[in-house]
Amino acid sequence: MNITVIFFLGLLIALLGVVPPGLLNMTAAKISLKEGANRGIMFSIGVCLIVFLQTYIAAMFARYLSNHKDVVEILQRVAFVIFILITIYFLLLAKTENKPDVETDSRSSKHSRIFQGMFLSAINVFPIPYQAYMTITIAGFGWFAFDPTSILTYCSGASMGTFVMLYVYIFFFDKVKSKQFTSQKNMNKSIGIITGIVAAVTLIHIIKDL
Repeated sequence: MNITVIFFLGLLIALLGVVPPGLLNMTAAKISLKEGANRGIMFSIGVCLIVFLQTYIAAMFARYLSNHKDVVEILQRVAFVIFILITIYFLLLAKTENKPDVETDSRSSKHSRIFQGMFLSAINVFPIPYQAYMTITIAGFGWFAFDPTSILTYCSGASMGTFVMLYVYIFFFDKVKSKQFTSQKNMNKSIGIITGIVAAVTLIHIIKDL
């Protein structure tokens, strides 16, 4: 598979995972508002460094699972059920609550913002199972191979996709706030749509293997 395609697959998949307003993108936006865009970018760089590492770990885990097809088939079916339940919950059942503001310290240095981004990204372990599942899925479609070049290219794309979405939050947060995109109702809808898309891709892959 062409490394350019692999790069953009990593970018798109990571970008979709960071679309819903969450701790990382909301913190980047608030740092930018209070301290300037440069500090927000420094925070985002720290996040992306850890995302690269997390995606690499996920790819290694996925490569192991790819050699155990029976385990992968079970995980695919379990994941499909989980994503369907999550989609139903966020689209139909989730309650709307006010999301607490993320406090930032305007006295922090650029370097401390990088380390803050690395720390918050490190405690957010969701990218590891998410990327492991997605790499197995795209490998099943023949779009990805577990060779070193492909893995590093995919990890680079994932880091760039995360940075792009954080960048969007940093520079368009004022417009986003004015349209109330960050309300809990719209956050739930965004998460539900994304998990619904992932569930649909999972179902297609399961049917393909039958």
